[in-house]
Amino acid sequence: MTLSCVSHRRLAFVFALALLPLATGSWAQAPAATAPATATPARTPVGVAPLNEVWLQPAREAPATVSARNESRLAAEVSGTLLRWTADVGATVTKGELLAQIDPRDAQLAVQRAQAALAAASARLQLAQGQLERSKELVAQGFFSKEALAQRETDVALQQTEVNSSRAQLATEQRQLAKTTLRAPFAGSVKERLAQTGEAVAPGTVLYVLVESGRTEVNATLSPGDVAGLRRAQAIRLDTPDGSHAVRLLRIGATVTEPSRTRTARLAFVAPAQAPAAGTSGTLRWRESQPHLAPDLLVRRGTELGVFVQQGTGDAATARFVPVPGAQEGRATPVPASLPADARVIVRGQAMLQPGQAISAQAAAR
Repeated sequence: MTLSCVSHRRLAFVFALALLPLATGSWAQAPAATAPATATPARTPVGVAPLNEVWLQPAREAPATVSARNESRLAAEVSGTLLRWTADVGATVTKGELLAQIDPRDAQLAVQRAQAALAAASARLQLAQGQLERSKELVAQGFFSKEALAQRETDVALQQTEVNSSRAQLATEQRQLAKTTLRAPFAGSVKERLAQTGEAVAPGTVLYVLVESGRTEVNATLSPGDVAGLRRAQAIRLDTPDGSHAVRLLRIGATVTEPSRTRTARLAFVAPAQAPAAGTSGTLRWRESQPHLAPDLLVRRGTELGVFVQQGTGDAATARFVPVPGAQEGRATPVPASLPADARVIVRGQAMLQPGQAISAQAAAR
């Protein structure tokens, strides 16, 4: 009896040990059955700021010079000896004023010859016309043939052509005579006088350099990257040693100058009466009107550089990636960006964001 009881007790103990792992496993897995099916995704905290608080309007500048609308090199048009000049360097002249006189005697003689040739041709024409009228009367009376009448008509036509040619020759010689006097084509000031009394001149010999007064413009040299910004600029100024002057854009050249790779812009003074003198050098200054962003706001995603902006509000806020065309990595200058005026730019925490990522937006100052 004693051995049998001991055996039964041992069997009961072994059976209890065999059931212990099953009981322990069911107890350990019980809490898992009460865990929630899905977890709420975490939102990344970021700092955002309105576009009008983070954008930049970079100041631009370009070298510029005040230029006269016309700066003409006045040259002789005929050969001859310069008899006199009337205006020296720095003198102010009016339109049509005499500047230099070339010896006109040869041209005067040519005019006289042309006048004599015209007079002779006119006389021959008058004679031919009289003969034609007499021939018409004789034909009517039957004393002159129609063939002879036709010859007289031809003579009149030839003489009329000679008269026309003589008139043209006279006009040519008179024009040559007028070219012996050099006159100012516009009101201005004498920049250079190259005319010397007694000097023999030929067609093309420069006698004066004349600068037009009262119609100055600004000639600026631009890099191609500044062209679009200057076109959009609202306020443009020319800073010179004698002050600052408001100017407005007239036109920008379509060609690029080699080898400097620059383009030329022409601007007019808003107040022409206060414009500096032609030849004055200065600096053209303006501000970009298109929003620019600081380089530290840019991040690379894939092959593009851009910025993150907040899309949506509250619990629906996500990060949207906006590429910035033309942005270059490593540049320290602001880059232009096309963003809506109400855009909210992520200015803190953007380095670790991915497009479409849920965010918790907080106001941040730049």
